[in-house]
Amino acid sequence: MKIATWNVNSAKARLPLITDWLRTASPDVVLFQEIKCETAAFPAAAFEDLGYHVNAVGQKAYNGVALLSKAPAEDVLTRLPGEPEDEQARYVEATVSGVRIASLYLPNGNPVPGEKFAYKLRWMDRLYDHASKLLAQEIPVVLGGDYNIIPEPRDVYSPQAFAGDALFRPESKARFRALLNLGLTEAYRALHDDDRAYTFWDYQAGSWPRDNGLRIDHFLLSPQATDRLADCTIDRGPRGLEKASDHTPVILELRDA
Repeated sequence: MKIATWNVNSAKARLPLITDWLRTASPDVVLFQEIKCETAAFPAAAFEDLGYHVNAVGQKAYNGVALLSKAPAEDVLTRLPGEPEDEQARYVEATVSGVRIASLYLPNGNPVPGEKFAYKLRWMDRLYDHASKLLAQEIPVVLGGDYNIIPEPRDVYSPQAFAGDALFRPESKARFRALLNLGLTEAYRALHDDDRAYTFWDYQAGSWPRDNGLRIDHFLLSPQATDRLADCTIDRGPRGLEKASDHTPVILELRDA
């Protein structure tokens, strides 16, 4: 099973680029973040024409996630439990071919301090609680998406520049480590020990040509999914295209059960 995650930074604005990539890469499941449209406005037909079943959770102009799968998705969950009043579209989860898969868009959290940072930390606490329940089921689980977390200094071009940023704050990194300590495995780092393996480059200050990037898009796997881990790679190609998203896809491959 090939699963891709990609913060597309507007599904409608980048639809030709996205569909071209899907035709070539042909993942079995693709997780989108920042679709930036209401659910009804998501261009589902374009993806259905490529053979995907579509589950999207959107809101006007901001956020939004989607889970596309070649096989039907079952038992779809459209919000992260734990805060019923939270109306931001940041989570969708479903079972595809026996694997429980989530597309998540974790809050950015800036500026620090402030309500946005407090919301980020609450969201991560909710994710911890939900992941605990998923792990207790002892099934293959894949939590993929834009975590807005820089796990280690080697995952950012300048740790000093991001010392006070919500993506690199000790409180954020501690919660990310807590997820790993539950028993989740970060797929890319389980296979690769390289530096400058980035998934995001800002539009400003020549970040892309200078390779001033961040690694903030991750796959976290349950032990049952980790047992099937075959590969996890970053496809830098789409970031270099005209009118690209500021993120690029990350691709996870699981062996058959």
